[in-house]
Amino acid sequence: MTHVFHPTMLREYDIRGIVGDTLSEADAYAIGRSFATLVRRAGGKRVAVGYDGRLSSPMLADALIKGINEAGVDALNVGLGPTPMLYYAAATEDVHGGIQITGSHNPPDYNGFKFVMQGRPFYGADIMTIGTMAAAADWESGEGTATSIDIIDAYVDRLVEGFAGKAFRVGWDAGNGAAGTVIEKLTARLPGEHHLLFTDIDGHFPNHHPDPTEEKNLADLRKLVAEKSLDFGVAFDGDGDRIGAIDGEGRVIWGDQLLQIYAAALLEDMPGATIIADVKASQALFDRVAELGGKPLMWKTGHSLIKAKMKETGSPLAGEMSGHIFFADRYYGYDDAPYAALRLIEAATKLGQSVTELRGNMAPMINTPEMRFQVDEVRKFAIVDEVLDRLAASGAQVDRTDGARVLTDDGWWLLRASNTQDVLVARAEAKDEAALARLLAAIDDQLALSGIERGPQAAH
Repeated sequence: MTHVFHPTMLREYDIRGIVGDTLSEADAYAIGRSFATLVRRAGGKRVAVGYDGRLSSPMLADALIKGINEAGVDALNVGLGPTPMLYYAAATEDVHGGIQITGSHNPPDYNGFKFVMQGRPFYGADIMTIGTMAAAADWESGEGTATSIDIIDAYVDRLVEGFAGKAFRVGWDAGNGAAGTVIEKLTARLPGEHHLLFTDIDGHFPNHHPDPTEEKNLADLRKLVAEKSLDFGVAFDGDGDRIGAIDGEGRVIWGDQLLQIYAAALLEDMPGATIIADVKASQALFDRVAELGGKPLMWKTGHSLIKAKMKETGSPLAGEMSGHIFFADRYYGYDDAPYAALRLIEAATKLGQSVTELRGNMAPMINTPEMRFQVDEVRKFAIVDEVLDRLAASGAQVDRTDGARVLTDDGWWLLRASNTQDVLVARAEAKDEAALARLLAAIDDQLALSGIERGPQAAH
């Protein structure tokens, strides 16, 4: 009984599709059976499974568990909750891998799967292996058991363990995503005053789309913080592995700015530590880490790639523009947004300043949002290579970690190929508008030389 996945489903970091169109119950079964086969062949016996609040998640979980069991592997079902709760189960329970069913921040009809294998990220070639195994029905057979456990209270206990933050007045927007119940239980145990929005888990997402990196989705949180004069606000994506934040004045604190705050607190205890951020992060972050005595390291975009680099370098803290924040200091090194919210309270406590002051002290930079434009899938990496060749010939100062990141007197610009879509991604940051215009002109010149125009924005 071979199984072939829709070609758009197997991504760099996860498996994703549109339920009833590119993603079916049969896909979930094949994913479970293939992954469990890999676990069994590596000497493992048990896999943890969790799922988010999407309407299709329970159906996919049942099929996934059936596939795991029919490969002769036991399933430990931790039920409905955020992705980091599944990561927590995989790190603390007697299991040899974990799968979270989640559509993350995609529209309601999407769903997908995120994996962890024996404590390491599972991505890239690993995910392609699932496809080849299913296509060949290269599967183990057997009869596994399925056990359900309630892990949410243990997870919340772990989140607050050793918490050393003072009382702040905070707004929390769960966006009807999978972290809602966790946020309710968590805030009940914190000092201070906590105002909660949209903590009921609802896969229709009736209030706003659960993606805190899109500024329009922070409108409700801004209103709450303003009306109640709160110290700051935090927001979560659909599966709780990415955080968004605003200060008391309603200014967004982007992922790389949060990292500046976390780094300042952490480097007081761990001088000289390596702090990792992706190539989309502000130059201000890398400069600030160096200024604080840390070792800034720029790495490729993608939560799996960042986690792997942290393990390799022994880094205690890393983050991405997209709001994935990873703490290996006093924690497990995975991206956990409720935990990141606690560490923001702790950082403000330790640094003796309000979150608004910490945000206000940052050098003002003008930057573009992430610009994305559709290109032919087969051309996307070639275009970046052409740009790199031309830049090398011109003697420009280029970082090639992930695409082309060019440093000039005006600031910097980035052009990279998305790993998950047929788009090129560009971003630029400068000290003022005139400098930003020059950087954008440089991007446009390079694109034009490769026959591309920075046209209307592609959707995420």
